[in-house]
Amino acid sequence: MASADLRQELECSICLNIYTDPVTLRCGHNFCRVCIDRVLDTQEGSGVYTCPDCRAECQERPALQRNITLCNIVGSLLSTRPDQEETGDSCTYCIHSPVPAAKSCLHCEASLCDNHLRVHSKSAEHVLSGPTTSLGNRKCSVHKKILEYYCTEDAACICVSCCVFGEHRGHQVESLDEASEKKKEKLRNVLQKLTTKREEIEKRVQSPQECRRKDLEKVADVTEIVTALFRDIRRQLEDLEKRVLSEISRQEESVSLSVSDLIQQLEIKKDELSRKMRHIEELCNMSDPVTVLQEPDTGDLCDTEDRERHDDQTYGVGDLDVGLISGTLLTLSDIITGINIGNFVQQPTDILLDINTAGNYIHISGDSKTASLSERNKNRPETPERFQYPQVVSTRRFSSGRHYWEVEISKSRIWRVGICYPSIDRRGHQSGIGNNNKSWGLCGVYNQYSVIHCSEVIRLPDNIPCDTVRICLDYEAGQLSFYSLCDPIRHLHTFTATFTEPLHAALGVGEGCIKISGVVRSCEK
Repeated sequence: MASADLRQELECSICLNIYTDPVTLRCGHNFCRVCIDRVLDTQEGSGVYTCPDCRAECQERPALQRNITLCNIVGSLLSTRPDQEETGDSCTYCIHSPVPAAKSCLHCEASLCDNHLRVHSKSAEHVLSGPTTSLGNRKCSVHKKILEYYCTEDAACICVSCCVFGEHRGHQVESLDEASEKKKEKLRNVLQKLTTKREEIEKRVQSPQECRRKDLEKVADVTEIVTALFRDIRRQLEDLEKRVLSEISRQEESVSLSVSDLIQQLEIKKDELSRKMRHIEELCNMSDPVTVLQEPDTGDLCDTEDRERHDDQTYGVGDLDVGLISGTLLTLSDIITGINIGNFVQQPTDILLDINTAGNYIHISGDSKTASLSERNKNRPETPERFQYPQVVSTRRFSSGRHYWEVEISKSRIWRVGICYPSIDRRGHQSGIGNNNKSWGLCGVYNQYSVIHCSEVIRLPDNIPCDTVRICLDYEAGQLSFYSLCDPIRHLHTFTATFTEPLHAALGVGEGCIKISGVVRSCEK
């Protein structure tokens, strides 16, 4: 009876079975985790959550705390009577309250709890087995005796009488345990084959998953490139629109002033002509011939008027300088023709620093991606390709195509990045990146940025947020562009040149360290 009461205390009030992964609500009531989750899901849209037992309410979905003590009790109970819990059999003789069965008697066809098992007959004909509800299946349907053998010819469980008197007489038989073990061995072999097949399928699943992951990475990279491209196009178009509208406004103002001046001059001439016309009319109305004849000849007045009329015809009031506007709009054509959307981004590859070119006061990390200023002389072998200054170039050359890579410069306040020919000088001031006609660079000195080529420095605007620089190279187009990877990405400068040699990525460090954080991504045509 105590066992039945204990079982009742361990039952979930929702599913009415022994707790599975019991959890506790704030009110103290316990439920199976799956059961209470389903109840809470149904209450999701009502705006209030209630306990199924005490109806305690809360506005937010309650947190489920695992009841470790109750979990251990359930686990202990199930471990001591696994067969009872699996089958759910109850004692046949405990009619007032269901008590889990400990054994089943095949002779009596009854299930027994611990108490009834102690007083049960111990005679040989009373065969005990694990608790089961299928007691009829354990006896021969013909002779009503316990099944003890297995007929291998007919694949049937049989009793002793079947072997001696029945239709299985003379057949090859085995004990149930022996036959069961043989069948289990076959099942294990089948299970092993199925396991192997499942592992093969899992491996086959991993391959398309890896392909999908790589495709997603490509999509993300191309999306980033296209987004930056169109952002830059919009910026250039906005700048171009401002320049064109400003030029139109300037010319409009100039034309308006010219027209006003011309109108003013014509008004003066009109007044002068009116005055002369009145004077001539007065002469024509005079009766004194002497006065008329003494006036100057009016023919000169007409000649003067003809010249003035000719001047008026040749005097331009001014038109909009369409040629200048058209020239400005050609920038739009340059922007559009400079875009090659049809290119495809190739698989990225590492870009590594060539330690054989590194100056003796620059340290190259073990992965050949970080360059930092060293206080000590590295005493590397002196070779023609080694720089005198703390500079280094990449092992990879670029002789065609479109490529870009990124450099982290946040840990250095003095640095230079860019590209150079292999034939760049390795000694003296002229070997610095940008100090010659064989290299192009972007420089940073205490958050002041500039670009340099042939020792000509172009200072960039102040207050540029810049922790990482993207370097884009289009070899055939002869363009080298620098971008600040801030939000949004900001175009810093574009060099235009005709490249005549292969190009290396180049780094120079005057303080701290800089790192090639990305990999080379190539866009081949």
